[in-house]
This record gives sequence, structure tokens and C-alpha cells, in this order.
Amino acid sequence: MRDINRRSLLKGGLLGAAGAAATIGVVGQGVAADRRAAEPASIPTLDSYPVHGARQSGVDAPPAGRQQAASEFMAVRVTATDRAGLETLFTQLTVMIRRLAGGLASPDTPVARPPADNGVLGAGPGIDGLTITVAVGASLFDDRFGLADKRPAGLTPMRVFGNDRPEPAWTGGDLLIQVCANHADATHRAVRELLRATRENMQVLWRIRGFGSPPRPEGTPRNLLGFKDGTANPQGDDARSLIWVEDDRDQPWTVGGTYVVVRLIRMFTEFWDRISINEQERIFGRRRDSGAPLDGNAEFDVPDYRADPHGFAVPTDAHIRLANPRTDATAGQRLIRRSYNYDLGVDANGNLQAGHIFVCFQKSIQEQFETVQERLDGEPLEDYVQPFGGGYFFVLPGIRDSHDVLGSGLLARSSKH
Repeated sequence: MRDINRRSLLKGGLLGAAGAAATIGVVGQGVAADRRAAEPASIPTLDSYPVHGARQSGVDAPPAGRQQAASEFMAVRVTATDRAGLETLFTQLTVMIRRLAGGLASPDTPVARPPADNGVLGAGPGIDGLTITVAVGASLFDDRFGLADKRPAGLTPMRVFGNDRPEPAWTGGDLLIQVCANHADATHRAVRELLRATRENMQVLWRIRGFGSPPRPEGTPRNLLGFKDGTANPQGDDARSLIWVEDDRDQPWTVGGTYVVVRLIRMFTEFWDRISINEQERIFGRRRDSGAPLDGNAEFDVPDYRADPHGFAVPTDAHIRLANPRTDATAGQRLIRRSYNYDLGVDANGNLQAGHIFVCFQKSIQEQFETVQERLDGEPLEDYVQPFGGGYFFVLPGIRDSHDVLGSGLLARSSKH
């Protein structure tokens, strides 16, 4: 049973508003009862990722290693006043992606003028596993740039669920720029260079820095509630089938793109630290030390809900069970997650402002993310988490080659669009 006194205490106002349904645990769990071998304790990230291709880098998990340890998520308002200005902005972003993520040398400048690079990484190219991924929000398709008829059908303003407490200062944006690298100084350098190159055409609305943890002691990294996070993310072809738009007759320019949901989720860590390990594990449905499901022995064991219909082993309201019931009907609802932790210091009352940057990619926000989130409504985890910002965005198709420009399909003029 849940701790009634603890819930009454929380509802009494010590947390302010109650928590919110948050997809923090493992959502991308497969239906097949396969058992993957535990990963080695340390899997390196790559030094560089492709700049050109049909799809942008920084979405699906790299096949040779983990996602980068450092990230920055930056939502911006486009300040360009016409379509020509928007085209200029996408050209500026393309040039900077090629230079920063492609490791091109910075142009020489006279000694009496500001240097072309801020020098945070020294004199070398400093790729450091950098990826810069650009997505568009629904607000870009208003009447400013003549793009209303090109808005992807599934791209809407972010839906507010019953327990969400969205703050305008942390919500929405015309563009989302996701910057990931192996180290935080590389993401910081890239953000500064991007802003310098685009200053006349976009303005930052909100920005948050994320960090991942190394495997402790092995396997999947952990979130700030101490649990392994992302254990069963689909991999390879399984993942790709859940992410990428492969055919859209109404908006053919979207092929090679994907929808991304970003949720900024505060964790009430002080209260979480006051409950028993037994209750923590029953809330998630996993062991904290190993990451194993409560009916298993190792992290990558697959929970058998059919053998536990009444939830004696894994509670029926456990996060992993609600997020993915592991049925044939819910297999297509799985999400590809690329989430990070954050720490913003303390709030006005001296409470820690730390939590989770929940990031998921999918073909359909409505059929995948929102369907999963509806199942999580009212889950026990809500007492300890509260979404306060983020947005829905569409990741643009990739920069095809050295002659292409980011967003070229979106901005192309035709008789139909």
C-alpha cells in the first residue's frame, strides 16, 4: 500500500502543487521477451558524428556508444521579420553546424578585431563529439513567413496535462536547438558561437544545461532520483522504425525528420530522500541498485506482467508498468529517449532546483508520447516530480550534402506548398 500519511503531507502544501505525470523511467521497453546481456561498465562516445545526411545527428543513440555526457537545450524566438530573414537564419545555422560539428578551422581575423572563435577549447578544432540538432515549433508556422500550409500535421503547442505547472518563461519557442558533446565546455563554446553568428535573426527564450552520469557501477546511467534511466531504449532498426518520418504525402518535406518532446521536470529530491527504499522501488518498479525489474534479477531482464496480473511483484501502478504495459497493442507507442539531468541551484525558498530534462523522439506525438502520458496520469511518482516547461518540436531533415542548407525542404517554394 502507498504511504497515506506521506501523501497527505504532500497534498497539504509542502510541495506547493502536487507532482505531475512525468515519463522519467524506462518507456522504451520492447514486447518480445528477449534478454539483453548487461553492457560493459564503460562505453565511449564517439569523437565526431556526421554533419551531412538524410537525417540530423543527435537523435537516435549512436551505435558505437552512449549519448554524449553534456547537453544544452535552447529555445529561441525568430526575430527575422520576413521569409528572406528566416532563410538567412537557416543558412547561418548551417554554416555554424559545418564549422563546429565538422571541425572546420575558424576563419582568420586581424589582430585588431574580435577573434572568430571564443577560444574556450583552445586552438584546435575541438569537435569533442559535438552534435547540433535543430527543430521547429508550431509558432514558426504563423503568418510571419508564409509557412502556415507547411506545418507538420502532428506539430501543435505543447499539451498541458492535469498535473503540469507550465511557466511561460520556460515554455515553447519557434526553434529548439539541442547541443550535445562529450564535455560541458564544448557545448558552451558551441552555444556562444551559434548566438554570435545569428544575433540579428533570433533571440533566446529559455536555455537549460544538462548532464549525464557515467555507469555506476555498470550499465545504464542514473537520474537524480538514483534510478537507472533508459534501460530499455529500443536500439537499431527497432528504434529507427519508431522515430523517423518515412512517408508523408501531405508534407513530403518532412521525410527524414522526427517529432521531439522536451519536458523540463523538477524533482522534489528532499522529499524523495525521506521515503523508504522499498517504496521508491515500488514506485518505479525496479531495484535501485541493479536496475532489475522487481520480478527479475538483472537490469536487462524483461518483466513478465502476464505472470503477475495482480501486481504482487511489480505493482500495477508502477512507472515502468504504466509507461509500457508490454502488449502487442502498445508496442508502437514506445519512445526513443535522450534525456539528461539538470541543476539550477536553489529556489526562493532554499529548496534544490534540480531534476530531469525529459527528451523523447517519435513519429507521432499524439499516438506515442501523449498516449503514454495519459496512462501515467495519477501515478505514485507524481508526488515527487513536476513538469514546468518545454515544448513540442519537429526535427528538420538533415543537411543532405555540402551544397544543401538546413530547412531547404521547408523553405522551398512550389505550386502546392
